[in-house]
Amino acid sequence: MKKTKSLCPVCARALPAEVIEEDDKIWIRRTCPEHGEFKHLYWSDAKMYQRFEEFESIGNGVNNPQRLASTNECPNACGLCNNHKSGTLLANIDVTNRCNLNCDFCFANARACGYLYEPDIDQIVDMMRMIRSQKPVPAPALQFSGGEPTMRDDLLDLIRMAKDLGFSQVQLATNGVNIARNNGYAQELKDAGLSTIYLHFDGVTKATNPQISLHERAVKNCCDIEMGVVLVPTIINGRNDHEVGAIINFAADHIRAVRGVNFQPVAFTGAASDVDVLKQRVTIPDLADRIELQTDGAVKKDYFFPVPCVLPISDLVEAYTGKPQVRFTTHQHCGAATYVFVTDEGLVPINRMLDVNKFFEAISGIAEHLNQSGSLNKYMALLDGIRQMHTSLKESETGSTAAFWKMLGSTLIHQDFKALKDFHWNALFIGTMHFMDNYNYDLSRVQRCCIHYATPDGRMIPFCTYNSGPVHREEVWKKFSRPIPAPLPR
Repeated sequence: MKKTKSLCPVCARALPAEVIEEDDKIWIRRTCPEHGEFKHLYWSDAKMYQRFEEFESIGNGVNNPQRLASTNECPNACGLCNNHKSGTLLANIDVTNRCNLNCDFCFANARACGYLYEPDIDQIVDMMRMIRSQKPVPAPALQFSGGEPTMRDDLLDLIRMAKDLGFSQVQLATNGVNIARNNGYAQELKDAGLSTIYLHFDGVTKATNPQISLHERAVKNCCDIEMGVVLVPTIINGRNDHEVGAIINFAADHIRAVRGVNFQPVAFTGAASDVDVLKQRVTIPDLADRIELQTDGAVKKDYFFPVPCVLPISDLVEAYTGKPQVRFTTHQHCGAATYVFVTDEGLVPINRMLDVNKFFEAISGIAEHLNQSGSLNKYMALLDGIRQMHTSLKESETGSTAAFWKMLGSTLIHQDFKALKDFHWNALFIGTMHFMDNYNYDLSRVQRCCIHYATPDGRMIPFCTYNSGPVHREEVWKKFSRPIPAPLPR
């Protein structure tokens, strides 16, 4: 189907590879001169793969890459270069490798390092400034990660500095332990400017989620102050894949705070690298199948769309404002998402309110019309286009269509983003990002990555290169580490 580069799962050598279709599934195949031929599952549903393929959109990268590189260097010499095709949508900064848990599938493998990685506040500020210097559009979102970021005493200061530097979204990837145990901590995070808590949440029972009581308390503390939460379950076949529907129901029951569920099928790297890959692998189509089954058909597999589907909205805003916008040129097979409304009658997917394909076609048409209009005519062109776009909306059993239409008009015509916020607080995002490992590594996905790690040596590294393949995480942590301090005497 296509040629790319992948890795030998034994020695991590970069190898020519083929993406092929067999038995209605998609596989990635390559041959290492030392370790032989490997074929691993890429996507478990060829039909869904082809549907997502239609949304491919290759970006132009950034105007100020950190280095110039030849194609044959990828992925061994990473640091955002001229080969990279996407800008940064979300930047991650590991602020510590300390953790108060010890999960056996943590791709960071934080507790096993034997050393302390914890950049000082000046190093972190330098990384934030580097992220915001990206052109033509500075990265809008930042996530503090680790380890467990809440183990830093200066985390609130870091959040405030991130807001001061212009990040519109500041997120925290956390296991929730400290948020659960300290009733006032969530309020402190919110007051400092935190936008969203990305809460590690692997199930609704003790068997799948030993920390469920802590997580329930953490979510309650966030509900009490309406602090936004996204549940982030790592999904492993045979371990917790039978609870994806229950996790969505938990999110719906806590809609006052929970804004979404971002499922992450397990990546076999870090502490999860020595396992039976074929037995435990979950692909995006597998997950979508389970969601449809476990929500009794309310959230169908066909309701999911790839990340680049929203590019027409960026085109529209650029055409209307004349200013460059963030562009979601992530590879079409990296992730999938949909929205559902939580109502008294149950979950109502946005796909039942509008024809998503026609909606984005209409948005593209409006953007093209605006580009052909003079500046004085743009408002009227936008108004006319939105009127015509009404054909994409369906009748809704819940009456939510009218609310959606009002939100859309207020946001696009009057630039009233409060309406968009109101929509977001009455909807539940259901998404998935399947990060790669040495078994399904595809260089074409890496070069389109929009989620990047900033490092103290001034680099921006794509997520899946940082966490697998040529292991940049270990390189960075070791280079900037120090010995673990001895415990204080009693």
